[in-house]
Amino acid sequence: QLVESGGGSVQVGGSLKLSCAASGRASSSSVLGWFRQAPGKEREFVALIRWRGYSPFYADSVKGRFTISRDNPSNIAYLQMNDLKEEDTGVYYCAVASEYTSNQLSYSVWGQGTQVTVAS
Repeated sequence: QLVESGGGSVQVGGSLKLSCAASGRASSSSVLGWFRQAPGKEREFVALIRWRGYSPFYADSVKGRFTISRDNPSNIAYLQMNDLKEEDTGVYYCAVASEYTSNQLSYSVWGQGTQVTVAS
């Protein structure tokens, strides 16, 4: 199971930190990814990290602004989002996979999502 939290409304240029708590089968996976879906658009990859070994990887659209991290003892992953833009608005999901990939089809367990709204 995956449970996201930390979403909310923020102004352009602001920051938010999302959390993803993993339990059960999800906590034994190899990779955790963050994805987002804007209104009227398809879900897209944002960032991923290995639970062990780190190796963060980012979509070009968030590189330099977002930071993915994880705390292994607590099985929680984070997405620190800085310098937020209106186009970052959407529902953010965390998911887990057994391979290091940004292809969401490889992710087998998903959270329920948390809404992020960035307004000017």
